[in-house]
Amino acid sequence: MKTSLFDIENWREIGATLARNKTRTFLTAFGIFWGTAMLAMLFGGSRGFEGMMRRNFAGFSTNLGGVYANRRTVPYKGFNKGSGWDMTTSDVALIRQLAPAIEYSSELDNRIATASYGSKSKASSIAGVDGDYGKIMIPVIQEGRFINDTDVAQTRKVAVIGKNMATSLFGSDSPIGKHVNLDGIYFMVVGVASQLSDANLGTRIDDSFVIPSSTMKKAYNRGNTVGFFVYTAPAGHSPADNEAAIRRILASQHSISPDDENAISFVDISEMFEMIDNLFLGISLLALFVGFGSLLAGVIGVGNIMWIVVKERTQEFGIRRAIGAKPLDITVQVLSESILLTLVAGTLGVCFGALVLGIADYMTFDPVLGHAGFELSFSTAVIIVATFFLLGSAAGTIPAFKAMKIKPIEAINDK
Repeated sequence: MKTSLFDIENWREIGATLARNKTRTFLTAFGIFWGTAMLAMLFGGSRGFEGMMRRNFAGFSTNLGGVYANRRTVPYKGFNKGSGWDMTTSDVALIRQLAPAIEYSSELDNRIATASYGSKSKASSIAGVDGDYGKIMIPVIQEGRFINDTDVAQTRKVAVIGKNMATSLFGSDSPIGKHVNLDGIYFMVVGVASQLSDANLGTRIDDSFVIPSSTMKKAYNRGNTVGFFVYTAPAGHSPADNEAAIRRILASQHSISPDDENAISFVDISEMFEMIDNLFLGISLLALFVGFGSLLAGVIGVGNIMWIVVKERTQEFGIRRAIGAKPLDITVQVLSESILLTLVAGTLGVCFGALVLGIADYMTFDPVLGHAGFELSFSTAVIIVATFFLLGSAAGTIPAFKAMKIKPIEAINDK
């Protein structure tokens, strides 16, 4: 005997039953549709918003740390409270040698300057850096190259010009190989660069000049002073792993009290990114909670409708039992309706959610940074539909068992 689950006549009957109760069928299907659509949009939307936020830090090292000199707050070895000190190139050399967890590092000094080329001039800023700076604040090279270790070692008068600054001074012409005047000192332009992120270390590359740190010291009479020292920690370490060693080195070299925690100032960008990661974890959990709530509401709707169906069709099921229908046939009849509703409405809901996410991803596309990530993977879509299918089927199981237990004589007499 053909099982009613695979009987085409059974499915035609189910379709006719659902069509006779259009309003009820529509409201039930819409609840399922909206539950799956919400879950899909919340999952994909949380990923997309995370991608948009992370694009603001593209090219910016997330495990970045830094140290700079501050005024003493504790008198020590003849130095009064409030006296200043300067970090030096010899300090940097010791830090690079003795700090336990440094991968890339660079001196960084910023100053304001007037840049001119021909009859054009513009206020700008200059960043003096080492060769590793391009691995810490990863630039987008528009043309030429970036500052390297040889430039620093040979104190070359070369500069990388920011994309916006190049447009202001050179227009559409290429600045590579030309000499630009920075406060009366001529530098040969070796590269044009920009940066992906909005985050910066004192100045945006797009609007400034980048020159070798050694040239910066010599050209502007800074001696061996280092304004800021930045570094990244390798995988498995954080910038904070270096703080104790750096503090000991600088305190011993500059007679700073071991109790003076404010004289040496540290920056740890990784802490901020850890907070961002926790924020997005919270958003993802919230999306899961809200989405599951929408899904559960749809499932409860399916269960309620199945109870109503069983109540309305009590006499029909009784007559079926009286003319020879088996309890399993009645159970499958009821379950088939919930299965059809959850599969069709759930699939349509996921497809609608994916369409909305696709539109959002298209609208937030950036030619340089690419897509934000408003998307729903096929595996996630299948999991959502499968979860709704299983829960929807489970919601229809109890009403189906109720229908199976209906006795023919009681059902026929039911009014």
